[in-house]
Amino acid sequence: MLKFMHILLGIFKVCLLPLLVWAQNDVTWYDYYTAGGRTSGLVAASKDGFLLNGKPFQIISGAVHYFRIHPTQWRDRLKKLRAIGANTVETYMPWNLHEPRRGEYDFSEGQNDMSYFLNVTAFIRMAQEEDLFVILRPGPFICSEWDFGGLPSWLLRDPEMKVRSSYPGFLEVADGYLTEVFRRVVDLQFQRGDGPIIAIQVENEYGAFGVGDEPRDTQYLIHLRDKMIELGAKEMFFTSDTPTKNADLGAVPGELQTANFQNDADPEFDALDLLQPDKPYMVAEFWSGWFDHWGQGYHGGSSVEEFSYTLERIFTRNSSVNFYMFIGGTSFGFMNGANQLPVFPFYAADISSYDYDAPLSEAGDYTDKYYAAKDLIARFNIVPNIYMPAMPAQSVKTVYPAIQATEHLTLEDLLLQLPSNLVIQSDNLLAMEDLPINNGNGQSYGYILYRSTASLTGGAHTIQTVGHVRDLAVFLLDQQRLTPDWKNDIQLNNFGFWPLENRTFDFTADKGDTNYVVDLLVENMARNNFGPPSYFAQKRGLPEGPVLLDDAEVVGWTIFPLEFTSAWVRGLTNWNASPAPPTTVICPTLTKSTLTIADDPTDTYITTTGWGDGNRGVVFVNGFNVGRYSGIGPTKTLYIPAPLLNRGDNTILVWSLFDPVTTITFTDTPDLGPPIQP
Repeated sequence: MLKFMHILLGIFKVCLLPLLVWAQNDVTWYDYYTAGGRTSGLVAASKDGFLLNGKPFQIISGAVHYFRIHPTQWRDRLKKLRAIGANTVETYMPWNLHEPRRGEYDFSEGQNDMSYFLNVTAFIRMAQEEDLFVILRPGPFICSEWDFGGLPSWLLRDPEMKVRSSYPGFLEVADGYLTEVFRRVVDLQFQRGDGPIIAIQVENEYGAFGVGDEPRDTQYLIHLRDKMIELGAKEMFFTSDTPTKNADLGAVPGELQTANFQNDADPEFDALDLLQPDKPYMVAEFWSGWFDHWGQGYHGGSSVEEFSYTLERIFTRNSSVNFYMFIGGTSFGFMNGANQLPVFPFYAADISSYDYDAPLSEAGDYTDKYYAAKDLIARFNIVPNIYMPAMPAQSVKTVYPAIQATEHLTLEDLLLQLPSNLVIQSDNLLAMEDLPINNGNGQSYGYILYRSTASLTGGAHTIQTVGHVRDLAVFLLDQQRLTPDWKNDIQLNNFGFWPLENRTFDFTADKGDTNYVVDLLVENMARNNFGPPSYFAQKRGLPEGPVLLDDAEVVGWTIFPLEFTSAWVRGLTNWNASPAPPTTVICPTLTKSTLTIADDPTDTYITTTGWGDGNRGVVFVNGFNVGRYSGIGPTKTLYIPAPLLNRGDNTILVWSLFDPVTTITFTDTPDLGPPIQP
């Protein structure tokens, strides 16, 4: 009988073993770190590492920007982050989307182009549902290759404005913005209720906001930290910079300093040792790749070997890490950023794709870096028996049939459809930001057209823009474009481009002695998002000086702000019933095509190859601005997320500064440009 009982017990153990193994591995991050209740938050305890709720905690985080990913795709991206072995997600918050006009806040309740993307509280709660803690980086400045580093353009209407400083005019509005942020997130903190937020960044890379080792405005940083405490912040504060470059210039006394870098990890950790010898390491931004500028000729990033080696060094040094980016997503609309440069061409605008050569592609697909990171995370994991979810499937991509444009609107047709209250009469030129529109907030994005009437004799004439163009200008005479498209860097020395001031253009008035309509259409390609204070004077259009015709100042302008808002684009009428204007009409054009989808839509890409080597413009899908294109490259595709498409008819509009686009083709593979050469 005893022998029989031993046999039964053995059978029972064999049957139970898989259940025991499953149970041991079915511990979520939240189960582990909140067992017994929450008594403390994230603490930078010692050089040995962080504690969360009293238990050792290694932050394994990835940057996922809710405002760069369609909200119906948030959960997929978060699931993929959790499946890599991460326990945390990090996100910035863009002030310029959340307060597009002074005092008008939008956290998804607005009627703005990006409102649907802005429910940050839903994103944070979803992260918790997916077993991820949250690192919040609310700004007010975020860099992020985002227009003006996330600062609202209406700040520039104050002629005394000093952004990112203790200037009272800046602190007043920054405090107002943070107040609205914390109204929504204060109860989502780890130590308040049961929220997921475990850390909050103060400002962003403030050590870079200066020249050399000149003192930074530390009181400004302290003010932000104290304001957030006043508003209910309880979690660990930190700052982020590159220690070997900026030391503690951007630090807040008493708060954790972290490191930002792509490679050469050990010197950064050694620098942190000198700055805070008793604090744990944290790489707030492990740059998993890099971003791209128009015209650079290649897709930036880093090799999987370099990425893996650096990540291994990070883990070997017992450091926590945040992948910047885990997934880059897309800078939809006109929201891409730019870099002011100390050398020619002095400025470079970012492309709309923010693929970043990250572990997940722009469309959320796995890359070699994903698998490399997953293996290293598992190898260095300090908490055994944590549940590891399966990797979600990748999205389907469809090569939809090519479509042809059927209708068009010329630039002049568009101007006629602007509301009269947006058309401004002024003796002098006005920058976008200074226009008396949008309830006194000016124009933030898009294009601006300056029009005057000139009495000219037949024959040769010269037009000159005094100062710099911000950023790309097209000259038209009687609605005919006279300046060429943008095909190479040599042209950047010429009229209509940003690098050099006081450029001239010679033209011929070929209708004899009469009045001519003179137009300058200027594209705001993006405001700078990084660098010292001198790089943040960022008014766009023609902000620096007058226009001269034959050396005489032009006085008397009609100014048309072409913001291309979704509401305006969707309401356009009076389309011309042909794919493009006659070949004798040379002007910027908006063309209209229809894509009919019989089944549920999938992700796809529009390919811009064949649209002209020097062409440039914007694409709208069902009225939504999916981003810019340019023949100058490097990217030759635009990502179209499935949620932007409908079953049935879809309207595709292509705005072109130079050559009308009459054929649209699709692909299932992105073309981000040739890889960078080692």
